[in-house]
Amino acid sequence: MASHISLSSWDEKRPTRSRSARRNRPWIMIPVALLVLYTVYAIRNTAAIPAADWTLSPPTAADPKKSTAVAATPNEAHTAGALVPLEAHIMSKCPDAKDCLKEMILPAMMRVYEKVNFTLSYIGKTTENDGVECMHGPEECMGNIIELCATHLYPDPKINLGFTMCLTRDYTDIPQRELVEDCALEHGIDFEKLESCAAQDDGAFGLRMLRDSVSRSATAGVTKSCTVRLDEEIYCIRDGGGVDGLPERLRSQ
Repeated sequence: MASHISLSSWDEKRPTRSRSARRNRPWIMIPVALLVLYTVYAIRNTAAIPAADWTLSPPTAADPKKSTAVAATPNEAHTAGALVPLEAHIMSKCPDAKDCLKEMILPAMMRVYEKVNFTLSYIGKTTENDGVECMHGPEECMGNIIELCATHLYPDPKINLGFTMCLTRDYTDIPQRELVEDCALEHGIDFEKLESCAAQDDGAFGLRMLRDSVSRSATAGVTKSCTVRLDEEIYCIRDGGGVDGLPERLRSQ
């Protein structure tokens, strides 16, 4: 594994394309009827979520509307050379996720790629009938599954995170087929394997991955996209304010 990762290899600017009418055709890998058998979706807010700045902590008790720039300190249990858990909790069709990946996760991964164990998790709500509700509707759940399949098939974050960032740049178009095909091609992902993963067991396989991911976020107490956790503690939340960058422990290693 290379010690230095160039910006171009992680976030290469996508070439301009003349996308055909297929771009407006919905993702068709899994028939909607099959998804309905396994999932119940709640479209709580179809309007775009306004962009915000970064803050390094939840609101203070003194002022619930004000955030403070205090970062979590990694647990001392991690010894020198051990991988530090770094996790981003997002929603695939959330504009905050786009800025989170570009402005926070990408720069961090370029600097500490070999020092962290990176996980991308998703925010939603599990239902009693083994389904999942996604804030931005069934298309977001499908987008989450597609991104989880990319991680399942290609565990290297340099591949799966690059693919997810590619999709997120056009988050309003997730999960349209041509967008997924374009991003798969750009990041060396076999589209047919991605399609098979999402359709496996009539969609149940992808849904199980999504339920597990959503449950992981819920167990961590995460409700906002985007929330970044470092060493299993909340490091920053995109909810107004500024960002300080990485803890000294990671910068000095």
